[in-house]
Amino acid sequence: MSTKIYAIILGCLLLWITGCQRNVIDQQQVTKDERIVIKFSHVVAENSPKGLAAERFASLVRRRTGGYVEVQVYPNSELYKDGEEFDALKNGAIEMIAPATSKLSAMIPEWQLFDLPYAFNNLENIPHFVNGPVGQMLLARLEEHSMLGLAVWHNGFKQMTNSSHPLQRPEDYRGLEFRIMPFSNTLKYQFEVLGAVAYPLAFSDVHAALETGGVDGEENTISNIFTQRFDQVQKYLTISDHGYLGYIVIVNKEFWEGLPEGIRKILEEALAEVTLWEREKAAEVNAQQLAALEREGEIKIHYLNAEEQKALEEALAPVYEMLAEDIGTELVDLMRNS
Repeated sequence: MSTKIYAIILGCLLLWITGCQRNVIDQQQVTKDERIVIKFSHVVAENSPKGLAAERFASLVRRRTGGYVEVQVYPNSELYKDGEEFDALKNGAIEMIAPATSKLSAMIPEWQLFDLPYAFNNLENIPHFVNGPVGQMLLARLEEHSMLGLAVWHNGFKQMTNSSHPLQRPEDYRGLEFRIMPFSNTLKYQFEVLGAVAYPLAFSDVHAALETGGVDGEENTISNIFTQRFDQVQKYLTISDHGYLGYIVIVNKEFWEGLPEGIRKILEEALAEVTLWEREKAAEVNAQQLAALEREGEIKIHYLNAEEQKALEEALAPVYEMLAEDIGTELVDLMRNS
């Protein structure tokens, strides 16, 4: 190869690394020392909507950067449990996480708005809310903690499980103990108004707690119930659609802003594409896995009828006033009337 041609090739490579706007698709081989590595930690299974989306994102980034950027995905709390991820992200031990919105409320209590029962009529409303003034305010608040929120991934609506008896009426919850995600007072209020006890517990510890009777039940999406095999340690499942479970894809702010502009553009485009795919995939996965639970018959499933769902919604209405006392009435009223 002539010196002139070599210089042209080297110049093009440097231009790409420092800010070109074009995706790289030639699968070029780079050494380990030449790669940008993004450690992506999350707490759910690989075959959950979030797990599938994380792997798809990693694959797209690898292909479009020719291996120059490597997203290493660590599912199922392999690296960090609930509550540990934030410190790891801030100190640079990892670069990307996708926690449930509830877990952000320890730092920013207003994120509990997403936990309000029956806050969303359907999943299509949620991107509009996130792109609206309240959602953008919540995302902007992450920067105060050296984090940037890049996307919202769905997991769907939550359902109730327990090992005592079917949950058909609000009074059926009395005296039962339910695991909730840590940090959200709203989730605690939700069970308190039903006469139940809320027990904060990391996601990685839920199966053992259900199996040993440490708690009677939990709330979760179908995909988490199925992939964690909660149906094997719970007797009853109630399809209530009472709450939303979504994830915020978050990066370390200093790391992100230190990336070359061209690399950030590739990552942003890949993430936007995966986000649209993930929202459709979440609905598909939840439907398929609910059908699988029905076929397997390990857990008895009850679908709330319109009257039963209305009764549960009315019983949970005081949670709005309880959260308003914590974060103020203005934001809660916006959520209630949205």
